[in-house]
Amino acid sequence: MDKVIELTKLQKDEEKLLVAKVLDKIKMVESKNRFENTDFLDLSQKSNIQDILIKRKQNNYCFFGGFDMAERTMLIIYPSLYEDKVNFKNIYEQIISVIRITLPKELQGTFEHKTYLGAIMKLGIKREKLGDILVRDDGADIIISKEIEKFLINNLADLTRFKKSKIEVIKLDEIKYVEKEKETFKINVPSMRLDAIVGELAKVSRNDANLYINQERVFVNFKLELRNTKQILENDIITIRGKGRFTIFKIIGETKSKRINLEVQKW
Repeated sequence: MDKVIELTKLQKDEEKLLVAKVLDKIKMVESKNRFENTDFLDLSQKSNIQDILIKRKQNNYCFFGGFDMAERTMLIIYPSLYEDKVNFKNIYEQIISVIRITLPKELQGTFEHKTYLGAIMKLGIKREKLGDILVRDDGADIIISKEIEKFLINNLADLTRFKKSKIEVIKLDEIKYVEKEKETFKINVPSMRLDAIVGELAKVSRNDANLYINQERVFVNFKLELRNTKQILENDIITIRGKGRFTIFKIIGETKSKRINLEVQKW
C-alpha cells in the first residue's frame, strides 16, 4: 500500500511521522534482511500502527515491552526468513533494558509512578525511550530502551531523591510484576453503549465521557476506540487513561426500568 495513502488517513503530524518511520523500517527489513524496532509506543500509537500492519498484511512483527503484560511496547519487525528460527529472547535483550531502583527503608512506600517518571524526564530523557514503570513499596523496575542504559545508570544516582538508593541493571526475566488485586463492584447503565459505560466507570457525565473518547483516552480490549456508540460485551476490557482499566465481568440483567446491571472488575 502506498505510503502517501497511509499518511493521508491520519490527522496529527506526530501520527504521520510515526507511521512514516514504521513504513521506512519495513522497507529496511525487506531490503537488508535485518531486524528493526521502534521506540516504546503507548496504546493509542500501537492501535494506529497495528491497523496499518493488518491492512498491509504484514505478518512478521510483534509488540513487546519487557514482560507479557506490558502496556508500553516496542514494535519489532523481523525478516520472513527468520520467522521459524528466531530467538526472540536474544532480540529483546539487545533493545530493552531494565533498571531497578531499591529505596532505603526510610523512603519505602513514599514514591509513586510520577516520582520516578518525573526524575527521569528531569534528566532530559524523552518519554518514548521509557516503557512501563513498575512501582513497589521498596522501589521500582523501570523498563527502558537499551541505548539509554549507561546514561541513566550514570546519572540517576546524582538526583537528590535517589542519593541513598541502590540502582542496578537487571535481566528481563528478573522483572517484578505484581498484578494488583482486582476491585469488584456493580454499576447500572441505560445501555451497553461505550459512552454510557465510560460515564459510570469514570463517574462523569455522558458529555464528559464523550470528551474522554474524543480525546483518545478510551481503549476497548487494548485498542483505541473513538465510536461512542460502540456496543460493549461481557468480558470486554475498557481502559480509561487517568481512571484505570476495567473488565465487564458479568451482565447481571435488566431492571424494571430497562436499565442494565453490570458486575465490573477494576484492575
